[in-house]
Amino acid sequence: MNSPTREDILREARSWIGTPYRHQASLKGVGCDCLGLLRGVWRACIGPEPEAPPPYRPEWAEACGEERLEDAALRWMVVRDVKEAQPGDILLFRWREDLPAKHIGIVTSATTMIHAHDGACVCEVSLGSGWRRRIVGAFSFPGV
Repeated sequence: MNSPTREDILREARSWIGTPYRHQASLKGVGCDCLGLLRGVWRACIGPEPEAPPPYRPEWAEACGEERLEDAALRWMVVRDVKEAQPGDILLFRWREDLPAKHIGIVTSATTMIHAHDGACVCEVSLGSGWRRRIVGAFSFPGV
């Protein structure tokens, strides 16, 4: 397993910008969803993925009610204090308080992140109040 720097993670994440949104995909320039983006950055910066994600439907979180995304992050990543998240860290988002966390973004600055935008592509966006109120966890890649 490689020990990436934050700069390595940001460089790789930015190289995915413009990749079209494709549910369950993880191919730079071809298609990915938010998990696919994270998986691609992991492969490029760390090495082989530690586990294969199970097949999932777009409404998986609403249907199962389990914290699958958070549980996987807890297994493979390092927990960080949300208020201390730095560029290269991962943010986990919950759309509604009564639903499991279901979205991932990669912090690029104190005010921006990269994520796979459903219906569009991987992009770097402002991490404004609408996003901030939905953050439920922050994680670092192992070895960072």
